[in-house]
Amino acid sequence: MRPILIFCTGLVLLAGCETVEGMGQDVQSAGKAISNEAQNPRNEVRTTP
Repeated sequence: MRPILIFCTGLVLLAGCETVEGMGQDVQSAGKAISNEAQNPRNEVRTTP
């Protein structure tokens, strides 16, 4: 079951990217989103006393 799930996930990722360049752009945009979120947190963690 697990190998089938891994295979299907990989197939979907490859179909979404289509090329190595497209995959690089996807990874780059994900990295930018993570970086922006880390620099500009929208939700601050609040603790109650």
